[in-house]
Amino acid sequence: MQQEIRFATFNVCNLAPPGMTFYDNLPPYTPEEYEDKLNWLARKIDEIDADIIGFQEIFSQSCLRTVLARTRNYREALHAGFDPDPAIEPLTPSVALVSRLPFAAPPAAFHALPPALLASLAKLDSPLTRFTRPLLHVQVQATPQLTVNVLVVHLKSKRPDYLDGEDVADPALFDLASLRSLYRRGTEALGLRHVVDALMPQGGHAPLVVMGDFNDIAEAVTTQLVTGAGRPPAEVDSFGRRLFDSYRIQARRDFSRDVGYSHMHEGVFNTIDHILVSKEFHPDWPDAPGAVTEVMYLNDHVQLNSAQASDHGAVLMRLALTDRAVPLL
Repeated sequence: MQQEIRFATFNVCNLAPPGMTFYDNLPPYTPEEYEDKLNWLARKIDEIDADIIGFQEIFSQSCLRTVLARTRNYREALHAGFDPDPAIEPLTPSVALVSRLPFAAPPAAFHALPPALLASLAKLDSPLTRFTRPLLHVQVQATPQLTVNVLVVHLKSKRPDYLDGEDVADPALFDLASLRSLYRRGTEALGLRHVVDALMPQGGHAPLVVMGDFNDIAEAVTTQLVTGAGRPPAEVDSFGRRLFDSYRIQARRDFSRDVGYSHMHEGVFNTIDHILVSKEFHPDWPDAPGAVTEVMYLNDHVQLNSAQASDHGAVLMRLALTDRAVPLL
């Protein structure tokens, strides 16, 4: 049996084919820039060397498949992902998952916000009905006995959400547009929590990993909506249906060499990319079939600011399997 499973999440920063306009304020890639991007990503993915990798900012799943073909370690890996819907404007990138382990079921995407949340939002006259970027759900067969639910996510950014015709030079409109972004991100976080609850039966056991770009730090309200921190307990089990920040619960955290950041914006370093796990992978849960041993940030490229590199670091989580990696009754 495999003794360790490595999960990673990586926002690759606008993977799109040459000539494609993906944002109005950014020029399309030239063929040469595109080749540089593919080659850099292939090398970086091999460096990450995780069994399961979640990706964000994928404008073309075909481009990602081209990257995988240029790697050493992922040419035969399974790939799950859906291209953005061109009918929905503005165009937004999608997420993807690549796995060297088999899938236990066909991948699925969550485009619409959960019905129960929509019913609550209707009372607030909220116009939101969909995730900005659909969630991706994949069931991975980690071992013959252990199936892990994996959600790859990319929540709304902090970029101001202007309405058509609004003056971007008006400070008051900037404030309102930023508030809209926060409201959308919070709504998506709550929608993600509804999906998490559906995948974690009360009183049951369903190992779950939620990873991606949350566009907020672990202590932010939006992220804690996803983890369930502070929720009234619904079970006798003190772990309940919470999710845990793998970085906080890792067994080998070394405070003397802590360089845990995943993103740099305007000279400020922070961590907005996270890997969250259910109690089944918490080192202190007595019946855990696996435990987070180490979380690393592969972020040396972030400060180099090279054209082909991502502005995000990859987050890598090592998960040691125990002899309890068998069906939990």
